[in-house]
Amino acid sequence: MSPDRPLLGIMLMLGFCVLAPVGDAVAKILGQTVPVGQLVLVRFAVQAVVLIPLVWWTGRAWQMRRRVAILTFIRTLLHILGIGAMVTALKYLPLADAVAIAFVMPFIMLVLGKFALNEEVGSRRLLACLVGFIGTLLVVQPSFQEVGWPALLPVGVAVNFALFMLVTRQIARETDPIGLQAVSGVMAICVMVPVLIAFQGSGVWDLQLIAASSHEWQLLLSIGLLGTIAHLLMTWSLRYAPSATVAPMQYLEIPFATVIGFIVFGDLPNPLASLGILITILAGLYVVLRERATARALVSPAKSPQPLP
Repeated sequence: MSPDRPLLGIMLMLGFCVLAPVGDAVAKILGQTVPVGQLVLVRFAVQAVVLIPLVWWTGRAWQMRRRVAILTFIRTLLHILGIGAMVTALKYLPLADAVAIAFVMPFIMLVLGKFALNEEVGSRRLLACLVGFIGTLLVVQPSFQEVGWPALLPVGVAVNFALFMLVTRQIARETDPIGLQAVSGVMAICVMVPVLIAFQGSGVWDLQLIAASSHEWQLLLSIGLLGTIAHLLMTWSLRYAPSATVAPMQYLEIPFATVIGFIVFGDLPNPLASLGILITILAGLYVVLRERATARALVSPAKSPQPLP
């Protein structure tokens, strides 16, 4: 096991928080001219091409038991749907708004953990979830007035990835994270190629394959690389620092998305959305800090084993 190196872990997570919204910005650009299905296919194909040699060179485990393989396939389907929904949302929404709305995911995970997995969740964290949802609604409201139902897509993304994380939690201890991502990339290709072939010529634009320009191919490949590298940075950050140390930093993705959205698209959240973003960030940080306090209390022999509220 690697020794804790908190500063390195923090820097790696910072890299993720920068690269993830950059990848979203590229997806927003491409979403106007390239079908979503083709974008998602290339995203996972690059992931497979990058990670399969890494798995082979490092001798990592990639073979899975039947149960783990089935859950990995479900996880892959959720990943495909989540990325597809986010790319679609980015066609209509400012980058910062879409990212901020999707950050309702930690609250959804907490609620699912309580009601689906029977995990202990105190009243204060449930209240923070409610506050976070209110903040998210403040971000959604002006976007919904402007573009309609696509403003709700990031909420669907949040629900999707909450389920994605719950499935991941079920197999995390039985798989190597890089091997898991390599296998997931191959599974995604096996799902996407037949679907896109079946819908070719159907008139459903987002499930077509087109002859992209050389510039578009460069951007498509960059999305795959950005997504793959960002995931590796997140994985490695957790290798060198406890999750309680790096988890609060994930909320830096929102201000980075705001800056990138302004530089690339000239978009800034309006005052109501800005208030909602601030509320969402503060509520999310509260949840993260309460989770850390609960974890410390549970492992400390000097404290009561009762979970904190």
